[in-house]
Amino acid sequence: MQICYEDIETGVGPLRVGVHEDGRLVRTFFLRGRHKCDMTPDWADAMPDGAARRVAAQLCEYFAGERRSFDLPLDLQGSPFQNKVWRALLDVPFGETASYGDIARRIGAPGLARAVGRANATNPIPVVVPCHRIVGSDRSLTGYGGGLHIKRYLLELEGVLPGTLFSHCG
Repeated sequence: MQICYEDIETGVGPLRVGVHEDGRLVRTFFLRGRHKCDMTPDWADAMPDGAARRVAAQLCEYFAGERRSFDLPLDLQGSPFQNKVWRALLDVPFGETASYGDIARRIGAPGLARAVGRANATNPIPVVVPCHRIVGSDRSLTGYGGGLHIKRYLLELEGVLPGTLFSHCG
């Protein structure tokens, strides 16, 4: 199945969106200054298309402060445990946070906060599957694949952290 993509500009740099040709969102990631071609070698034949643009439009609305949730078909490919964690992340509302331990308890695995952290680190669809809303048990900002500056930006955008943001998408 072919992957189609679209790149969008955000207030913290470009975000690449990968969508199956049937419209299911398969991947999002911040390019972080790397050469775009180096980031997705398996997408060598991928082309921007309408399905990817529709996904990108919802993300642009989010980054503009106009969208609080996403209505997108997702293709979450991982272990059963990872999928449990990722589905639980979808239940953490815009503007709120939960700890790794909170998520572990929600999925019936109260002693597995670190395993939740590892699943969080492999989330293939950050922002849409809101791993940025997961914080330490003391509510401190902890790891984020895109970097803590991006996690902070997303939480400021959602009003969780104080800050001054000028979001844009173009």
